[in-house]
Amino acid sequence: MRIIILIMIFSIQNMCSQEVINFSSAIQTKNWSIVNDDVMGGVSTSKFYYYDNKAVFEGEISLKNNGGFASVRCNIKKIKVSPNHTINLLVNGDGKEYQIRIKKNKNDYFSYVHNFKTNGKNELITIQLSEFYPSFRGRKINKENYNHNQIEQISILFGNKVEEKFKLEIEKIFFNN
Repeated sequence: MRIIILIMIFSIQNMCSQEVINFSSAIQTKNWSIVNDDVMGGVSTSKFYYYDNKAVFEGEISLKNNGGFASVRCNIKKIKVSPNHTINLLVNGDGKEYQIRIKKNKNDYFSYVHNFKTNGKNELITIQLSEFYPSFRGRKINKENYNHNQIEQISILFGNKVEEKFKLEIEKIFFNN
């Protein structure tokens, strides 16, 4: 009886979720691009690679030359969402704070962003899309929080105004109703 209940719960969760990225194979990391502060003269470094059924985003932040961030992003096939949906990240972090960024259209000049803190263990981070606020170059802009019906880009950014190393392992990213 207990097994049947667990199967039913898992089935209901799968019916309500829309998996976007599952890093169970190395091919899933190929469409991601690194964008560090070197685009503005900084010298922070990062890498994004596949290891043990996860994507690993790691590097070192430098504040030299007004630097201080590292990011990785992926243009995705347009997915339908609503502001009431949640984005879910199955991760293993280093106890530090990261930022998840989404774009309605991949060519928008700004992103919708939300910070999340990792606990140093495997965990599921869940954030409602309507909690994402608009930001351009690290500054909140005068627009409403996310209230759209599609997403074409997902990014993860690290930069806490501290010179330090970071490491985030990502197993999957998906959306729920």
